[in-house]
Amino acid sequence: MVLLDTHFWIWWVMGQAELTEAERAGLRAAAESGAVALSAISLWEAQMLYARRRLELTMPFDTWLLQAAAPSVVRIMPLDVAVVLALNQLPASFHGDPADRIIAATARAHDLPLATRDRAIRRSRVARLWA
Repeated sequence: MVLLDTHFWIWWVMGQAELTEAERAGLRAAAESGAVALSAISLWEAQMLYARRRLELTMPFDTWLLQAAAPSVVRIMPLDVAVVLALNQLPASFHGDPADRIIAATARAHDLPLATRDRAIRRSRVARLWA
């Protein structure tokens, strides 16, 4: 199973060119076995991007989100006690963005590799990265 950072999920479900063909192939294979996960905070981040007009859609946001977060696409990982405990263990110096902290903590709490291009997360090594 792989946990997608918000931008990675959006790029994947929208078929954007930011992902390499190898990344697309890896995600297709993971999706076929139901092994693609998403932190619940990414749903909120997508809504914020849409509200700020940084996420342009060809359909209403409600329709898009129901499709992009469908159980056949991703498994939503909740903000639960395990994630909060993992948050508590992150270094104070790690990433000031609360959503990125929650995503990294979700990866740690569930021992999932994280698919991200976020430089701060990648440099920090607080989460195992998806290759």
